[in-house]
Amino acid sequence: MNRTLSPAPARPAPLPILTSVDPAARSSIRILVIDDERTLRESCLSVLEAEGYSVTVCGRGNEARDAVRRRPFDIALVDWYMGEVTGSELLRLALSTKPGVIVIIMTGNPSIASSLEALQQGAWDYLPKPFSGTQLQILIGRAAHAVLVARESRALEESRPPEPADGDRLTVLGDSTLFRKAIALARRVAATDASVFLTGESGAGKELFAQFIHDHSRRSSRSLVAVNCAALPEPLLESEMFGHVKGAFTGAVRDKPGLLETANGGTLFLDELIEMPKSIQAKLLRVIQDGVVRRVGSETTDAVVNVRFIAATNTNPEQAVQSGLLREDLYYRLRVVPIHVPSLRERPEDIPVLAERFLAHYWGRHRNQADPAPKFSRSALWALGAHSWPGNVRELQNVIEHAVVLLEPGAEIRAEDIPFIDAGATNPEKLADEETEGDDSSYYAARDRLLARFDRRYLTRVVMRAGGNLSKAARLARVDRTTFYRLMERHGLQRDLLAGGSE
Repeated sequence: MNRTLSPAPARPAPLPILTSVDPAARSSIRILVIDDERTLRESCLSVLEAEGYSVTVCGRGNEARDAVRRRPFDIALVDWYMGEVTGSELLRLALSTKPGVIVIIMTGNPSIASSLEALQQGAWDYLPKPFSGTQLQILIGRAAHAVLVARESRALEESRPPEPADGDRLTVLGDSTLFRKAIALARRVAATDASVFLTGESGAGKELFAQFIHDHSRRSSRSLVAVNCAALPEPLLESEMFGHVKGAFTGAVRDKPGLLETANGGTLFLDELIEMPKSIQAKLLRVIQDGVVRRVGSETTDAVVNVRFIAATNTNPEQAVQSGLLREDLYYRLRVVPIHVPSLRERPEDIPVLAERFLAHYWGRHRNQADPAPKFSRSALWALGAHSWPGNVRELQNVIEHAVVLLEPGAEIRAEDIPFIDAGATNPEKLADEETEGDDSSYYAARDRLLARFDRRYLTRVVMRAGGNLSKAARLARVDRTTFYRLMERHGLQRDLLAGGSE
């Protein structure tokens, strides 16, 4: 059964432990196999029908195109290098015909570039040729499990009563150009099962982005399980992630499932991935590739899981790969869609709306909601905008919560009422070093990017200082009003940056 698929093999015995799909459910899962090589099609048909799936095969691109349009399939195995119709075209057609279909790319010329291209276009996974019958069974078993989870999730979602529009949980919020681009990418990738790699400074909101992606995915009815890879020593981290069997180590008095099994059908958020020891990285890679979990101390497969991975780091992951801290193969497996979460100093125009949101949130949590909430004065908003925020959104959140605890109902919040941790402004020389460190761009591109960020910060803060009055802001900046408006438009800054401002 481990031999390479070529001629049609004898029907193999099912492997329920590997596929983890109830035999009775397999017949309800429709699979389409598209490949112009007849022996491979027949081999796949033989293996998958022996497993109990409903299978259709196509050998020509036009025939496959008609099959995809005519009948919805749950899983499609697509050759990436077809003749008359490309695998890329069939992938897009399948996804547009039935949102949520799982497309697995087969390719005889595997490369990181082609694999990433397929995954970024919405493929669920890829299968390099030649592959064995066992590899096919395991991968289709994982995909079938995902199909069943998605069906269950839709049923739960339809039966679930609507939730209040604004709950107690804080969510991602912002209207700056950089933020809108990041959240738009997160929303697009959320609908797929592609792995996401979040980068950004500590406190910028990477965990909220992970929650946003999970909440907007087809896995939203299942758990988002977070693990901080820097918070636990190696033995404990391994046990927490993979689980352990009774007697695996001193104190292991019973079998215990790990976080990977807890996240089955949902999402696993790997925070501070670079802090994960290399030995655990190798074991995690096996789970990502095959979905097979082996608990600490076990000599057999303990579970097959279907998990969506979101990883995050506050350092440069490519430098970590070069320095040997992060496995390159694991990095590329997790970095299907990279998203940079901008720091607060990269989007200062979002500070007022974030501050107002945090004020309302913490006033409702700590104080009597019947009492009128305090309001920010213009000087307070200017002070918030002028701060460097080394702790990013988390620091802003803590500062506002601190102020709420001490403020009187209905009070006007002044600049002196804001308990800044570090009231110093950003050092321009330090800022320039941060913006250009590790930059491989040309001199002119790096300079233009740095100047553009300076312009955005300066314009935002001068508008805040003017209380939202753009004419006054232009006078403070000592430029004519037309030039000031043109600069605002060039950098995507809205005229109503501060509500209540007047011309």
